[in-house]
Amino acid sequence: MKKTFASIILAVLVLTINLSAYAQLHLPSIESDNMVLQQNRSIQFRGWAGPIQKIQVVASWNNDTLKTVTPSDAEWSVTLKTPKAGGTYHITVIGDTTLVIHNVLIGEVWLCSGQSNMEFSPSWHPKYFKSVIEKAHHPELRFFKVDKMSAPYPQKLIQGKWQVCTPKSVRSFSAAGYFFGRELRKKLNEPVGLIESAWGGTPVEAWTPSEVFAQHTKLAVSAAKLTPVPWCPVRPSVTYNAMIHPLVKYPIAGVIWYQGEENTANPSTYEATFSDMIHSWRGLWHKQFPFYFVQIAPFAYGQPYSAALVREAQLKTWEHMPKTGMVVTTDITGDTTNIHPYDKIDVGRRLADWALTKTYGMKGISYSGPLYQSMTVKGNKTILHFKFAQNGLMKKGRGPLKDFMIAGADHHFVPAKAKIKGSTVVVYSSSVHHPVAVRFGFSNTAEPNLFNKAGLPASPFRTDHWKVGK
Repeated sequence: MKKTFASIILAVLVLTINLSAYAQLHLPSIESDNMVLQQNRSIQFRGWAGPIQKIQVVASWNNDTLKTVTPSDAEWSVTLKTPKAGGTYHITVIGDTTLVIHNVLIGEVWLCSGQSNMEFSPSWHPKYFKSVIEKAHHPELRFFKVDKMSAPYPQKLIQGKWQVCTPKSVRSFSAAGYFFGRELRKKLNEPVGLIESAWGGTPVEAWTPSEVFAQHTKLAVSAAKLTPVPWCPVRPSVTYNAMIHPLVKYPIAGVIWYQGEENTANPSTYEATFSDMIHSWRGLWHKQFPFYFVQIAPFAYGQPYSAALVREAQLKTWEHMPKTGMVVTTDITGDTTNIHPYDKIDVGRRLADWALTKTYGMKGISYSGPLYQSMTVKGNKTILHFKFAQNGLMKKGRGPLKDFMIAGADHHFVPAKAKIKGSTVVVYSSSVHHPVAVRFGFSNTAEPNLFNKAGLPASPFRTDHWKVGK
């Protein structure tokens, strides 16, 4: 009886302590020292405290006192208006205690998401990135890395910590994100904040809200066929719930995305799911922000054409989704047995070039390689026309243009010869007298050598809609 009574007393004490701690003023981890806030925005700055508690928030850039009272659910918020880029500032929050957020910058905030090629950090290959790490002293570039978590339902909180870019902090942050942010910081001359929310091995379905699958049975059936693995979740929506949804109150300038390798298992639905994911994220923030993504690199996947089909889906997404941009990576791997190309420098720069041109309006930057536009047939030859080739096309390396295939009405593709003519490519084969279709770089491991005069590679494509393998 005494033991039972003691157990009850202990449980009450623990509950009292927990409730007391919950009632104390506290903030989400993303509202913390070293953070970067998006400039010229109205931000829903929030926290928690005991009900009916008076809260005051004062930002040092204007010293206005914002007041509110905590409602019954203990979550309070005020609308914080940010100025143009600058800093450093501090934010003071006064309730039953006083909290001060130090070393705050105002600038451009970008979300970096995807699977392992976005998660890939300099620490994965320290020798390759040795000089990069040593020179990574950028006090106006900040990192927030979201802890890996999954959840069956949308969450409100994430875990992580803002860090100033230093040789130590850059080691464990997204390399593609870092090189993207470094380029923006240099060209814009403004503070940049990067939020990494990535998890190696995750399919696009895991980052897509459950509403998408409830509305599209075909996508739900395709998602259900993904094979569980021990190193990451693959179930629909679980990383979205835990690692994206909690960020909704934090305004961002846009998103960069590197993912698709895992969806070589179900490429036929990638375009639809990926497009719906982008649309749903924009809906979450109530803003059609820019979304720039990386086309997956050459790799020897086991299933023939699986990567080619994902690249095709990514190209189609760029074609029909507004405010998107696509980086081609067929020239950066050099090793088709390595699913994680080391060269994240070019990936980050190319992503930055899209943002600098299309988001920030800078002129004179070549931001895309040639993208297929149309085909005309003249006799036994096809003439391919491209976007982003206005200054002409070129071949890199020795030998002729490669990775072109041509077919007639019989759907039988054969290797083709190809020649550059200004901003077009003429494709033909002596064995195809009446060409109907052309494919370029359309395999898992293709590393084509067609570029525009800016030195950016052409995206793989096909002009037909036939069943793959024919």
